[in-house]
Amino acid sequence: MITLDPKELSTPDLQRTLQFAVGPRPIALVSTVDREGRPNLSPFSFFNVFSANPPILVFSPARRVRNNTTKHTLENVLATRECVIHSVNFDITAQVSLSSTEYAEGVNEFVKAGFTEVPSETVTPPRAAEAPVAMECVVNDVISLGDEGGAGNLVICQVQKIHISTDVLDSEGRMDQAKLDLVARLGGDWYTRANENSLFEVEKPLKTLGVGFDALPRGLKQSKILTGNDLGQLANVEVVPPMDSSDEIMDHPRIKAILESTKDAIERRELLQVYAKELIEKDKINKAWKVLLIDGLSSQNSIQNI
Repeated sequence: MITLDPKELSTPDLQRTLQFAVGPRPIALVSTVDREGRPNLSPFSFFNVFSANPPILVFSPARRVRNNTTKHTLENVLATRECVIHSVNFDITAQVSLSSTEYAEGVNEFVKAGFTEVPSETVTPPRAAEAPVAMECVVNDVISLGDEGGAGNLVICQVQKIHISTDVLDSEGRMDQAKLDLVARLGGDWYTRANENSLFEVEKPLKTLGVGFDALPRGLKQSKILTGNDLGQLANVEVVPPMDSSDEIMDHPRIKAILESTKDAIERRELLQVYAKELIEKDKINKAWKVLLIDGLSSQNSIQNI
């Protein structure tokens, strides 16, 4: 690995490093109005949700690196203390990117980027009809993180109303993650898309108490075949399934072929781990454990830590 000291990097290089390292970042498409009521629309990828009770969103319009100027969005929220934060999906990505153009003060990015203005219910800034989700917010606080180019300004927003397109709801009226088809920012000009081809689920260990990595046999932890993700799923079981030579898995054709054709202990172990990895990828964790425990039965590989 290389090691970087932020104090030794130029601000553009440091910004690029952080934007590549921290991602994907959700995008907030933020609408505001100035003191004269003129709308402004701009995206920010320094953004996330920070609380549900109260419902708090935070985004950060940073000072421009090249000339240390501030963005119209920041000036507007300081003046009016209101905004609308929209979620960004794939269908509006190009329009959102266009809205980031640095138009002159007073230019309406709703018009420039082709978004339809819809009146909000609790705040003055309008919302964009094309966005899948729009959250009307009051600004609780703005925290400046510095006065030089690249310094962020944390805009702490409390959600007042949430508008959700029916196009992204499932049959029970709840948001469907695949239908949302959200996009996020990476480094440079890169984006990523959370569609059906990229989504996967990881069950949270809230109701279970996994045995943990420390309980895995050393041979598994030193495996060149099983990844950290694989081992994490194995370590998340509460109880390792019982296994002995009479278990029905011993009659599985794949297992019989491995045991009958392979005399070398290392080669046998690797073949069993390859099969176990395939089972893990199919979410058959208990069966994967039994495959791995066969190595202990056949070669007395230590599993005493389990």
